[in-house]
Amino acid sequence: MNNQENFSVRTDLALEAQEMNVHPEGKQSEKNDGVSVSEETIDDITLTHVQVDEEGAERIGKKAGHYITLESLAIRKQDTNMQVRLATCLSHQLKRVMELCGIKKMDRCLIVGLGNHNVTPDAIGPLVMNEVVVTSHLFELQPDTVAEGYRPVSAVSPGVMGVTGIETSDMIHGIIHETKPDFVIAVDALASRSINRINATIQISDTGIHPGSGVGNKRKEISQETYGMPVISIGVPTVVDAVTITNDSIDYILMHFGREWADKDRPAGVLSPSMNPFERKTLTEEDMPNEEQKKAVLGMLGQLGLEEKKQLIKEVLTPLGHNLMVTPKEVDSFVNDMAYVIASGINSALHDAIDDGEASSYTRI
Repeated sequence: MNNQENFSVRTDLALEAQEMNVHPEGKQSEKNDGVSVSEETIDDITLTHVQVDEEGAERIGKKAGHYITLESLAIRKQDTNMQVRLATCLSHQLKRVMELCGIKKMDRCLIVGLGNHNVTPDAIGPLVMNEVVVTSHLFELQPDTVAEGYRPVSAVSPGVMGVTGIETSDMIHGIIHETKPDFVIAVDALASRSINRINATIQISDTGIHPGSGVGNKRKEISQETYGMPVISIGVPTVVDAVTITNDSIDYILMHFGREWADKDRPAGVLSPSMNPFERKTLTEEDMPNEEQKKAVLGMLGQLGLEEKKQLIKEVLTPLGHNLMVTPKEVDSFVNDMAYVIASGINSALHDAIDDGEASSYTRI
């Protein structure tokens, strides 16, 4: 059993949501064959709202519903103030999705922390479970002690099938049958489709989640169709496979040359960040060279489209056993910080008594 197979057995990482092929500019909303998308920036956090109807679901192959992505460098920069703002923003967006799902103020919630606490990149779900405010037992046993502004909340971390031998969805189904919540919030780590989004985005959706899809494991989905109640998923990309890293690296090489071609004739070109290998820089699609320049740099490889290129890399790496799952070396601190952000956001969204600014006082990380 190679490293990737062993990692797959011990994790149920879901796959990050696909790109919706619509790229809005500014705060305008665009509609494109059943898919509407809008983008806004709040406190250095980029919010992307995507709504997919039945027509759009058939066209792009994604379930109809709402998808919200919060993009921020708060975790990577390990900036505490930015993380507090990110938690507040997450709380507001989670409340918005709950409203869209018709969830009422006192509806009972079951929070499910998916993942394996022994595998650091997959431990976000279990870590969040340690920090959320659970109250269901108080409502049942000591209702007089529960203050106004709290709802019944229970939490569970069911582990992964590779450890328990039990299908995760079946385990959750049994818990739902016994505890009878009104809705579910599932928290999971994701396998990213881009190295840019590792520990830099939080994705919220009302369409549920497929544990294991990120590492090639087919599992029963955790969704409203499965349980007959709203299921809100919160996911964070923590790992990326070698195919994606290689593909993105090729694109960055092309963008680097494109930037240098654009800067070489400028009088101040020698002072440009692209000329300084020690200067942190940002490369964008605008830096991508034209087709002729791509061919000059990478020959036949430079002429391949995105999917063709990824398929070629996969065909080369997979038989060699080199399509590894990779995570940043700082993953320990990243995962702890992200668990704090998510737990704070969930606590504030579920309990009116917990103000946004005080949410961190209810976590222990």
